[in-house]
Parts: sequence; C-alpha cells; structure tokens
Amino acid sequence: MTLWRRIVAEVLGTALLLAAVVGSGIMGQKLAGGNITIALLANTLATGAMLVTLIFTFGPISGAHFNPAVTLADASQGGIGWGDVPAYIAAQVFGAFSGVGAAHLMFGQALLQVSQHVRVGGGQLFSEFVATFGLLCVIWGCSRLRSEAVPIAVGLYITGVPVHGFHILCQPGGDARASLHRYLCRDSSA
Repeated sequence: MTLWRRIVAEVLGTALLLAAVVGSGIMGQKLAGGNITIALLANTLATGAMLVTLIFTFGPISGAHFNPAVTLADASQGGIGWGDVPAYIAAQVFGAFSGVGAAHLMFGQALLQVSQHVRVGGGQLFSEFVATFGLLCVIWGCSRLRSEAVPIAVGLYITGVPVHGFHILCQPGGDARASLHRYLCRDSSA
C-alpha cells in the first residue's frame, strides 16, 4: 500500500473516531438529563463500537493506528518504517482536529473551544500511561496470537478504559464530578 493511501486512511479513521468520541459525548450530555454516569456510559459504548468498525475498515490499509503512541510502538517493532512515522502522526493530528471540528459543527457548537475542565496532575498522567500500556498489550498480544481478534479486542479494551480514570473522579469537589464521585466512590459525605 502506498504511503499516500495509508496517510489518507489515518486521516479519515482518526477524524471519524474523534467525531464519534466528541459527538457521542455531546449527545450523551444533552440526553442524559444531568446524569453523568449515563452520559459516560453512552460515550464509552459509542467509542468502542466505532473503534471496532474503523479498525476493520482501515486496518488493512494503514494498520488503523489513529494514535501516535500506537504508531511509535508499531515502528519500534518494525511494523512501519521510522521514515513513515512523522507522516502518520501529522495525519493523526490533522484527523483529530478535523473530527473534533466536525462534531462541534454537527451539534451547533463553536468550531474551536477551550476545555473548562482542568486535567493535570500525577494521577492523570499515570492513568494515561496505564491506559496506553494496556492498549499496546492488547494490540501486541492479539496480533501475535489471534490477529483477527484485534479490532474487537481493542474496541472492548477502549470501552473499559474509563475505569482507569475513575480515581481522578474520586477526588472530592468539582461540578459534575460530584454526582459521579458519590455514585462510583460511595461517598456518603456529599
């Protein structure tokens, strides 16, 4: 497959994935009536289902990385050449911005927005590490033992990943986090 075709597949796949992630998040918040647990569940299920579909669709063309960490890991194992890595990452970044912008336009929101939620700290960084490490374990384990299972395994793993971030939600305080905090952490003080 030519580099051009692989890059187009990465742009399209990443854009469609981010449109689904952000779009289902926006829709979940609008339809959940303030119940953040339901919104998170809807967002997670939509993301996992879309990821399975996109990996089946674009995997044969580009490997369906959609994530610079996956691209770097694949290059480290000889899956793609290091010379292709910058093009893959540029395609993923462009696709991500395009997909987020498309979701914002679909739901009548401003094209460019700045998050109002602070996401910093050691817990957040460690959570991202654990989630990414787990993703790479799933990809490598399945691709070596049952490559046909990779799309479904990755989609299921990503559907379960929000569990890794629950420790961040289980820090008292914060607007919408409070109800989810009470529900998930059984906080009787709130």
